[in-house]
Amino acid sequence: MAYTREATKDDIQSAAQSIASSISEGASNIAGLAGAKIGQVIEGAEETASAAAEQGRDAGQRVQEVAGNLKTAVNKSVKDQPMATLAVAAAMGFVIGALWKS
Repeated sequence: MAYTREATKDDIQSAAQSIASSISEGASNIAGLAGAKIGQVIEGAEETASAAAEQGRDAGQRVQEVAGNLKTAVNKSVKDQPMATLAVAAAMGFVIGALWKS
């Protein structure tokens, strides 16, 4: 009977080691998959940030173009029709002031 008990202990230890090895291997595989997914997410975030930065630069350039065109138009208007330009500026100031107050 002692022989059977020893064989059973060895069988249990062997099975436990096998289970531990399987769990370790499975955890390693899961960690590898998780690392790959995290890498994909980071890559996607970098691409999105890069695209957003590019769109921001484009928008900034367009705003500068519009500001330059507006400055040119205002300068020409002041030279050609100073009283009309002053009247438009006063009206815009009144409207902005009224909107600000409400």
